[in-house]
Amino acid sequence: MSAGVAPTVLALGAVSLITDVSSEMVTAVLPLYLVTGLGLSPLGFGLLDGIYNGFSALVRLAGGHLADRGGGRHKWVAGIGYAVSAACKPLLLLAHTLTPIGLILAADRTGKGLRTAPRDALISLSSTPENRGRAFGVHRAMDTAGALLGPLVAFLILRATVDGYDAVFTVSFCVAVVGVLVLVLFVPGGRASASASAPVPSSRPTLRAAFALLARRDLRRITICALLLGLATVSDSFVYLLLQRRLGVPDRWFALLPLGTAAAFLLLAVPLGRLADRVGGWRIFLAGHGALLTAYALLLTSWHGTALPYAVLLLHGGFYAATDGVLMAAASDSVPEELRSSGLALVQTGQAAARFVCSLGFGAAWTLWGDRTALMASAVALAVCAVFALRLRPGRSVLEPAR
Repeated sequence: MSAGVAPTVLALGAVSLITDVSSEMVTAVLPLYLVTGLGLSPLGFGLLDGIYNGFSALVRLAGGHLADRGGGRHKWVAGIGYAVSAACKPLLLLAHTLTPIGLILAADRTGKGLRTAPRDALISLSSTPENRGRAFGVHRAMDTAGALLGPLVAFLILRATVDGYDAVFTVSFCVAVVGVLVLVLFVPGGRASASASAPVPSSRPTLRAAFALLARRDLRRITICALLLGLATVSDSFVYLLLQRRLGVPDRWFALLPLGTAAAFLLLAVPLGRLADRVGGWRIFLAGHGALLTAYALLLTSWHGTALPYAVLLLHGGFYAATDGVLMAAASDSVPEELRSSGLALVQTGQAAARFVCSLGFGAAWTLWGDRTALMASAVALAVCAVFALRLRPGRSVLEPAR
């Protein structure tokens, strides 16, 4: 799996693996904790879930700009983001109402927003156009290995302890600290370590230069398509809640549902990343949304067979494997190295902001009209946005593999 992949990518993969164990421990139990434990309505949960998944949109540009403006200090900006998220985990022990939980989740996502673009820029700068899809695939596979372990650890803690949620939050904090230490000790820092051939900019990158990147046709179209498709992407937590309702999954088994998504993501991330290098990332990206639309359709059918959760979670994980790293690899080809963090942050910001809106809208629709109607509306919206994205596709440099 690591053949042809730079050591920086592997080190960042290890950091993401450890960090995802920590974050997915919380993510796996949070829906049940908020809806069942604290009695939040779907609308209230949609607000918090939107904050959790979309608040980082407000700071991703800042993180990307700081990394570029600091002369390529991607590692240290990413490190601050990881540290902020780690510090938020124990605060969940003290929060039991909507407002403080919302503030803590916002701070946690601030950390994610700061670190994501600099981290992806390091991966991009450490790879070549010919193997960039594979590099992102390897990183996302390692990241997803942590996502696979996190819910399992949370499940075991809930089964073994009396105050299960408090124990999950405490262990999550300890694991997150380990992730920060691995970043500091093992990930190379500085522009030279990321790309020895990268040109040194004559002046510091500015926000105006970052936004001017949208004048590039391919990057602008990628950003618009990512935003539109994000508007119809129901969050993971809602997917798991829908599955629980359809199948009557007991509360004690709820934390295991994300394992299916993570396992499919882990198995498919590298093969789909390599396929994107061969046939072009945009085709794989749109095919991933086709898999998500199929998962929505299965949830809307009257089928209640034992294979339903496996099929839905396989498609859900395939969606992430075909879109997460592939999108960043495709966008990297349209961004100069000196503004790589800022350019990737533009795409991520549009996508994250759209998913924030989707979480709010889906939670409100569920509260007003029920889960089935809300999901049907999301499926129709996703189909329409996918057709538009297919027509508004980037140029041949993104559609075709590197030569």
